[in-house]
Amino acid sequence: MEININCDLGEKSKFHSTENDPALLNIVNSANIACGFHAGDNETMKMVIKTSKENKVSIGAHPSFNDPENFGRKRMNLNSLNIKKLIIDQYEILQNFAQEQNEKVTHIKPHGALNNMACEDLELATTLANTIYSIDKDIIYLVPTGSKMEVAAKKLNMKIACEIFADRNYEDDGNLVSRSKANALIIDPNIAKEHVLNMVKNQSLNCLSGKKIPCEIDSICIHGDNKSSLDAAKIIKQNLADNGLTLKPLNKMTKFK
Repeated sequence: MEININCDLGEKSKFHSTENDPALLNIVNSANIACGFHAGDNETMKMVIKTSKENKVSIGAHPSFNDPENFGRKRMNLNSLNIKKLIIDQYEILQNFAQEQNEKVTHIKPHGALNNMACEDLELATTLANTIYSIDKDIIYLVPTGSKMEVAAKKLNMKIACEIFADRNYEDDGNLVSRSKANALIIDPNIAKEHVLNMVKNQSLNCLSGKKIPCEIDSICIHGDNKSSLDAAKIIKQNLADNGLTLKPLNKMTKFK
């Protein structure tokens, strides 16, 4: 069975350091790179692309609301044309830097509030799916499993990778526990590794209540903004390999060939 580990990277800002990025890029298979709208800058993008290439890590755009003051985590109500422009502009920024290094953006994963809103709102999810599909029909769309984003993307028969979050707990409706709650994050890497392995092996979400929700799982997201993320990434990767899973970049997975 194949599986992918992805991480949000290049998120240089007043909220987040990129000091762990080079080490994380030795562990993960795919990088979701901030495009300067919620975090990151031109030099950071170039660095992450370069290091990803050296480590055979596939690269993806991580577009967000244009809101560096809130790290893209504040909800905004924009019309479909503005949403479309947000996605295309950020994809093109990263793709241009990638081309300079003979690389290509092979997936897109929305960030923060934009992603959270689209998980719940089919109209927004449809706008995102249509926009990404219009950019490149072969691009892989990385979406939270069981979300409205997955529903909208499947209607277009897009290349979809469904992800779970290694360091987050789930509510009974399949949504992430809000970061405003004390039990939102899984801090202990050993708990995270079992949490991940159980979900991947069973192809189901493990909810905080004990409920299990059947779903598709292609990728595991490890957040770089968690102080234990580096240890968690190492332990989770090793545990998956020890249990017979084959780790691959998104664009190298058999389902996307």
